[in-house]
Amino acid sequence: MNYLKIILNGIIKENPTFVLMLGMCPTLATTTSAINGLSMGLATMFVLICSNIVISLIKNLTPDMVRIPVFIVVIASFVTLLQMVMQAYLPGIYASLGLFIPLIVVNCIILGRAEAFAAKNGPVESLMDGVGIGLGFTIGLTLLGICREVLGAGSVFGFVLLPETYNILLFVLPPGAFITLGFLVAIVNKLKKA
Repeated sequence: MNYLKIILNGIIKENPTFVLMLGMCPTLATTTSAINGLSMGLATMFVLICSNIVISLIKNLTPDMVRIPVFIVVIASFVTLLQMVMQAYLPGIYASLGLFIPLIVVNCIILGRAEAFAAKNGPVESLMDGVGIGLGFTIGLTLLGICREVLGAGSVFGFVLLPETYNILLFVLPPGAFITLGFLVAIVNKLKKA
């Protein structure tokens, strides 16, 4: 199996943010800045990769009747581990992302990939799928965070680019997330047709 194709599939063809439109709650809520978008994307990618590998390893041991609860327990275990590590070593980012870290457990991207890919493929393929989908999600959130931060705060990753008089507060508020996402999806669709 072509591993590069699996990774590129997650970044381009099945990008969770711009193509599949999955995981919209953290996408819209946490991308008020580029660092928040990047952090949430990397956190989700960690859980996605780890849970994909474990689920692909236990797929033959799991009865069909309890498959989804087992997947949720696996995902929740990695989210709990991630939450404890972030709380101990990255308290600023943990405080900024807040409630959205535990909500990774119910992120439809992770459960969807567990069901659609990891439960049907081996651990190496599942690892590559986790990397691809995780990178696609991270790129989407970071790009959305960059756009919102530049337009709303005049900075990117905390570095000031524009004077405060040019900032458009709307873009760091919830409506700005929808507007920015709409424009980015339109741009991605236009590029895919070109």
